[in-house]
Amino acid sequence: MRVLVLFAHPVETSYGAALHRQVVESLTKAGHEVDDCDLYAENFQPVLTREERIGYHDYPENTAPVASYVERLQKAEALVIVSPIWNFGYPAILKGYFDRVWLPGVSFALEDGTLKPTLRHITRAAAVFTYGATPMRAFLAGNPPKKMIRRVLRAQIRLGAPVRFMAHYDMNNCTDATRARFLDKVRSAMEAF
Repeated sequence: MRVLVLFAHPVETSYGAALHRQVVESLTKAGHEVDDCDLYAENFQPVLTREERIGYHDYPENTAPVASYVERLQKAEALVIVSPIWNFGYPAILKGYFDRVWLPGVSFALEDGTLKPTLRHITRAAAVFTYGATPMRAFLAGNPPKKMIRRVLRAQIRLGAPVRFMAHYDMNNCTDATRARFLDKVRSAMEAF
């Protein structure tokens, strides 16, 4: 299976980078073809320009500024997102990826004013996130990133496709042991993906 891995962390020595390496290694070990999209390493430009917004609904012209990223998404059969959660949201570079790449004609179509998902070729998805917040604090804040994965992403890919959400909460108080346990959980999940 061709798996697009979206990674969004600026520090190559971070725990997030270790999770990213584990995801890629485990998926590869399981026999998947991995398209490793490290947004920072690729210097992805997250800002939707004025011109891009004006032409936002003009498919396929709207894809020209991000054509290579659109092609990678359209070739994917599965998706894994590896990212920290900052201020209960995605890092700007990942949010910008969704703004600029998941365009009309790419991730959805508007037919007679009705939204129709167009990523049905993606047959499974997973998110591997780290939070500074505790699970309770995330819950009290509504945990928007979890909802984006469990509800929004799930609605855009193949109906009934499995969607896995994994999070290491309370990174501000984590230990070597909690990080190792979560890394092992990620390894197991990706080898079985």
